[in-house]
Amino acid sequence: MHRVTKDIRFCYGHRLMNYSGECRHLHGHNGLIQITFATEGLDDLGMVMDFSEIKKIVKTWVDDNMDHKMLISRDDPVLPYLKEAGEPYFLFDTNPTAENIARVIFDFAKGEGYPVERVRLWETDTAWAEYSE
Repeated sequence: MHRVTKDIRFCYGHRLMNYSGECRHLHGHNGLIQITFATEGLDDLGMVMDFSEIKKIVKTWVDDNMDHKMLISRDDPVLPYLKEAGEPYFLFDTNPTAENIARVIFDFAKGEGYPVERVRLWETDTAWAEYSE
């Protein structure tokens, strides 16, 4: 099995609903996504996937949809205030935990037809969540 991994940095805000810790409040992170693609064989150029293609597709999607946005549950009572203030947001059907953020990015890449193996989201320098099928 051949694998390549691309790091993608982005900034985001979120809060966790029904949570008793500090993360129940609106706050932000400087996140790091590590997205890994895997294939049994290599393409005609000897690659799993071109790093510039990963940047063009995945990083662009993250930048357009999540970077410098509030990642928020569609059930969060703060949402109407964000809308009213014209603040940018990205809606989740679930709590916007690191685990769920990783899964949304995984699902996007897979939906584009890429051989994504896993997505790891570093929420801080010492804490990460990972999603794979």
